[in-house]
Amino acid sequence: MEMREVRVGLLAELDDPGCREFTIGDGDWPFMGFVVRQGGDVYAYQNYCMHVGHPLNWAPDSFLTKDRSAIICASHGALYDIRSGECFAGPCPGKLLRRVGVEVRDGVVYVTGPASL
Repeated sequence: MEMREVRVGLLAELDDPGCREFTIGDGDWPFMGFVVRQGGDVYAYQNYCMHVGHPLNWAPDSFLTKDRSAIICASHGALYDIRSGECFAGPCPGKLLRRVGVEVRDGVVYVTGPASL
């Protein structure tokens, strides 16, 4: 599987907490994901609900609950821990979002993941 690094954006441009979507690769089946900033930490996950397998969000960059304390699936309300990606409430408790490599270098967020699904 081919892995690629992509630039997501400046850390300073992400709300705390806040999210931003990214895509790795192109064609019919690019890898879709998102990063979440919480304090000085950044986490990256595949944009894929572990309950039914579709994207977590309905609106661009919208992955957090209203109080911004957890990741939420817009369809069925599954709640995922920001730090671990574990579902702790809703229809898929104990399942984990797929993590993607993330690094902040010189104030820029980069992710590394598969070039396609």
